[in-house]
Amino acid sequence: MATKKKYYVVWNGVTPGIYDSWNQCKLQIQGYPGAKYKSFKTKEEAEEAFLAGANASISSKTYSSDHNKDYQNHLAEIDLPSLSVDAACSGNPGIVEYQGVDTASKIVFFKKGPFNKGTNNLGEFLALIHALAFLKKKGDHEMTVYSDSRTAMSWLRNKKVKTTFFDKYKNDELLDLVNRAIIWMDNNPSYNPVKKWNTKKWGEIPADFGRK
Repeated sequence: MATKKKYYVVWNGVTPGIYDSWNQCKLQIQGYPGAKYKSFKTKEEAEEAFLAGANASISSKTYSSDHNKDYQNHLAEIDLPSLSVDAACSGNPGIVEYQGVDTASKIVFFKKGPFNKGTNNLGEFLALIHALAFLKKKGDHEMTVYSDSRTAMSWLRNKKVKTTFFDKYKNDELLDLVNRAIIWMDNNPSYNPVKKWNTKKWGEIPADFGRK
């Protein structure tokens, strides 16, 4: 059986960039102090991650044995009430959808999609902006919003969507939502508290679609 191709992003190395083989990647990081790199399944993912930076892309989600942890055992550490968001993407790019739920009860506040073609990062970002706009419309300026995506949070923090997706793929519906989200960020310099969901400690975020 043929080995599935991977793409390797090197942020800190001899020559930072995107490489399509482990041997090429290894040449950039071997013996390099503080090397930062990560593999991705698609070139699109790798390009987005390279633009987002190492801090936004490394350990954005942690699974393995942590996948089955139950956040209900850690409610004392979690802001409640709060709203949790997540996205699911079948392929990347692929069919994407996102949702926001009540953290404690998992009651769905909103759900959008599926969109025929998109990326998980775009879904995570749109979910986060949707949550903030949703709470503002309700007049709630205090409720915490949890996301498990460092990339989405960095796009919000920097008020810039770093993706090459729309340079390569046509999806007018998704592009319209992203443009509206950018306008919302520009018009709303302050917003509800946004916190990183501690997947490693608490397990899957309550808004997870359960398709891992």
